Amino acid sequence: MQGLMQRWPLRVSSLLDHAGREHAEREVVTRTVEGPLHRTSWAELRSRARRCASALSRLGVGAGDRVGTLAWNTHRHLELWYGIAGIGAVTHTVNPRLFPEQIAWIIDHAEDRYVCVDLPFVPLLEGLRGRCPRVRGTIVMTDREHMPATSLPNALCYEELLAAGDPDFAWVPGDEEAACGLCYTSGTTGNPKGVLYSHRSNVIHTWIVNSGDVFGLRSRDVVLPVVPMYHANAWGLAFAAPMAGAKLVLPGPRLDGASLHELLEGERVTFSAAVPTVWLTLLQHLEETGARLSHLERVVIGGSACPRALLERFERRFGVEVVHAWGMTEMNPIGTIGTLKAGAELLPEEERMRLRLKQGRVPYGVEMRIVDDAGRELPRDGRAFGHLEVRGPCVARAYLDEEADLLDAQGWFDTGDVSTIDGLGTMQITDRAKDVIKSGGEWISSIELENLAMGHPGVAEAAVIGVPHPRWDERPLLVVVRQPGSQVGREDLLEFLADKVARWWLPDEVVFVPEIPHTATGKIQKTALRERFGAIGGGRPGPV
Repeated sequence: MQGLMQRWPLRVSSLLDHAGREHAEREVVTRTVEGPLHRTSWAELRSRARRCASALSRLGVGAGDRVGTLAWNTHRHLELWYGIAGIGAVTHTVNPRLFPEQIAWIIDHAEDRYVCVDLPFVPLLEGLRGRCPRVRGTIVMTDREHMPATSLPNALCYEELLAAGDPDFAWVPGDEEAACGLCYTSGTTGNPKGVLYSHRSNVIHTWIVNSGDVFGLRSRDVVLPVVPMYHANAWGLAFAAPMAGAKLVLPGPRLDGASLHELLEGERVTFSAAVPTVWLTLLQHLEETGARLSHLERVVIGGSACPRALLERFERRFGVEVVHAWGMTEMNPIGTIGTLKAGAELLPEEERMRLRLKQGRVPYGVEMRIVDDAGRELPRDGRAFGHLEVRGPCVARAYLDEEADLLDAQGWFDTGDVSTIDGLGTMQITDRAKDVIKSGGEWISSIELENLAMGHPGVAEAAVIGVPHPRWDERPLLVVVRQPGSQVGREDLLEFLADKVARWWLPDEVVFVPEIPHTATGKIQKTALRERFGAIGGGRPGPV
C-alpha cells in the first residue's frame, strides 16, 4: 500500500520562494566587488533571480546546460544560483584560486555555455581565451558604469541583462533528481573531479544542516558565510539561510580581519563559518586592536582540523561558541558536526575538550563506519584506526563523465581518510590515507601533531609530514611558521610536545619557514612540503 500524500518535488527554487514570501523584508547585505555595501531583501532577490532566469532563457540556456561562475560571495552570485537552477540548468561554481590551466580544463570539461565573472577575474578569463571553445559568451557581473573594456568575445553586462528580464518569470518545472549544481574537487589524483548535485540532494542537505544539533539556523539569526560559494555550496549556507529566513551577509572579496570585523559588528552577525586560516586572521586583528565581538554567538570551523588554541581563544577571550565540522565536496558537503550529545556536559572539562576537537558525529542522513584494508568493519572504541566510509542521500555515487561507480556493493563511499570512531559515535580523522605517517609498522597522526604544535604560543602555523627513514620507513618532520616576534626553537617545541604524545611520535626534526604553502581550497599543500623537505633524514628511534 502506498501513502496518499502529495508529490511535491524538492527543488532549490522552493527555498528562495519560501524566503521571498514568508521572510520578504529580511535583509541580504553584500560588500560589493565595486566597494559599497548593497542592501536588498529576500523578496527583491527572488524577483531579480526570476529576471536572471528569464534573461538566461532568452540567451538559449535550458535544462541540463552548465553555466559557470567565477565569483565571490555576493547578491549577484546568489541570484545567479537560483536563476540558473530555476530554468533547469546547472550552476558550475569555479574556484578562481586554481591554476589557470586547471580552470580552463574544468570549464571545458563541464561544457559551460556561459561563464559569469566578477570584475577582479576578468583578466584571468581573458588569459584563457581560445582554451574554452565551448563557451558561447561571458556575463560580467556588474553594471554599465563599471563595465570594463575587455577582449572577451560576446561579453554581456549582468545588470543590463536583468533589466530586460521578466520579474514574474515562472520557474521551469522539473524532476527533483535533476542536476542543479556542479563543483569540482581537487582532493583526488589527476584532473579535478566533477561532483554533480541534484535539487533533491541540496534540499535534503539543507534540512540536515538546519537541524538543531548542526547549524540550527533561525529566522532571527544573521549569517555571514565567509567560506566561498565555490567551496561546496558555501557549506550549504546559501540554501540554509533562505530556508530559515535568516538575514544573510555576503563579504565579497574582502576577507581580511578588519573587513570581516566591520561586517560582524555593523550587521550584528550571530553565526559565521570559515576555514581556520580565516579565523586566525580575524583573531590577530582583534588582539592587535583590542576590538570585541558584540553579537557573534557561534562560528563553524571546517576545511581542516581546528587547533585547540584557536577554539580556546575564541571562547575564552571573546565568548564565541566554536563548532567543529567535517565534510567533503562529495557529501554536499557536511558529514559530521562537533556539537556534544546529551550528558556530555557532565564530563570533566578536559574530556569535553577532547571530544570537541574531534571531527564530530553524524546527523540523520549520514551513515559512517571505519574498515580495515580487507573491508572488515572495525569497532567503535576510539582506538582502532580504519578507512572512513560514508553513505546517504547527499553522498556522490559517481563523478561527472566517469563510468566508474564510487561505491562498493553496499553503497559505501571511501572518503580517503583514516579515522577512529569512539563509543559515543564521535569520529576523529587521524590523517588522509595518503598523509598518514607509517613508522615501524605503526601509524602516527600528522593532524594530531599539528594541532598540538599549534598550541605553543610561539607558533602561528604548523604542518607535519613523513620523511623517509632507512630503518623505520618514515619519521615525522615538523614544519613551523613562527608568530611575529617569536624566537621559539627546535628544542622548545620538542620539549612542549614531550608530555603530550608517545616518545616515538616526537618529530625527528623541526624546520622553520616564513610561510606554509596551501592549496586553492586553503588546505596545507603537503605534496609541496614533501618535495622540499623529503630528503631530511631522521635520527630518533621509532616505535618501542
